[in-house]
Amino acid sequence: MKYVIIGGSAAGVNCAEVLRKNDKAAEITLISDESFSLYSRSLLTYLIAGSIDEGKLYFKDESFYKDNKIKVYLGKKAVSIDARKKTITLEDKTEVSYDKLLLATGAEPKSVDIPGVDKQGVFTLRKIDDARKIIALLDRVKEIVVLGGGLIGLRDACALRQRAKAVTVVVKSPQVLSQMVDVGAARMISTVLEQNGIKIMTGVAAKEVLGGNSAEGILLDNGQKLNCQMVIVGKGVKANTELALSSGLKVEEGIVVDEFLRTSDKDIFSAGDCAQTFDLARGEKRINALWPCAVEQGQIAALNMLGKKVTYIGSLSMNSVDFFGLGSISIGITKPKNEKDYEIISKEVTGKSYKKFVLKEQRIVGVVLVGDINAAGVVGPLIKKRIDISSIKHLLLKDSFNYATVIPLVAKYRECFKQQEYKDTIISYKL
Repeated sequence: MKYVIIGGSAAGVNCAEVLRKNDKAAEITLISDESFSLYSRSLLTYLIAGSIDEGKLYFKDESFYKDNKIKVYLGKKAVSIDARKKTITLEDKTEVSYDKLLLATGAEPKSVDIPGVDKQGVFTLRKIDDARKIIALLDRVKEIVVLGGGLIGLRDACALRQRAKAVTVVVKSPQVLSQMVDVGAARMISTVLEQNGIKIMTGVAAKEVLGGNSAEGILLDNGQKLNCQMVIVGKGVKANTELALSSGLKVEEGIVVDEFLRTSDKDIFSAGDCAQTFDLARGEKRINALWPCAVEQGQIAALNMLGKKVTYIGSLSMNSVDFFGLGSISIGITKPKNEKDYEIISKEVTGKSYKKFVLKEQRIVGVVLVGDINAAGVVGPLIKKRIDISSIKHLLLKDSFNYATVIPLVAKYRECFKQQEYKDTIISYKL
């Protein structure tokens, strides 16, 4: 068999590992437009903060592919797929044939459509090369503007503030983390950021990047000008679906797959940040661009490429971040579009903690925890397994809510609360 994987990050590399473990004789080829072995994108903010060196990013060393007899095309981009001939063409005209193919093309940063965004000193942070360019310029930079008040933008801002730079975050929404938390939690997070020297400007948007060849400032849509020598665009990511689209595969928000992570072509699979899979809280297909999800999807896709028929049950959206010691975690549906269809239970202890549970039909479908995040490892399985929590609902907002609280449910839902699964859940939130 000839297995080909396009994408060298979490989903692609984990797929390759499982394929080789189960088929010692197969031809396995991995194609990646980056020149690096597997590394953690989520640690790039720690790299630009100066908290770690580049060596700490890597999960696989350079010998990994050779040791596993995997042929690699690193720094080479796949530009087309001929599904009828089962061939892939690279940008240098190299042609690679396959029997089974995995698309793990990941995602790319969203940009902003404003004049000057192509100037020197304007960056996104998604790859090692991005981090290297940012670090190389930092010594000549005093003021930085971050565009975007979501999780990515705020993580970038915190990292750069640790470099003792003057950092301003420009947020189009009336609050930070508008897709993740409510006003109370956002206010708490903004306060901590500002106490640590990050200026937050809400309700405004960048209109233009000012300067000559290099960024010298930002013009806002309210007419105000901000001085800066660097701009970071932290507006989130979008799935890389161009290759799938041009190949005639079904694409919506991402590459649409079934419960076996198979695309609309029976011999092409997809996993990771580009794959639109089942969301356990929402009950519909969407992208949950998370490292643990990509790892699991890559592994399960490999098993199905091997013909083992393993069902991928789905994933939960999860975000976890620490803002100068203030922990924040969100899981599942945190801001329902139609609140009347849900029951929302929340509690705010001013300046200390915030808890919000979103329930539907006596089941937790979402949670936001700020400050006191100890319940996260317990709530994950409750959401994932859609467990009726009516008997313990009155305990959700208690400071004492923990694993012991759900013991009364164990007898009824014993398989949901295996100790190992509980430990794995906690680990996934800490990644």
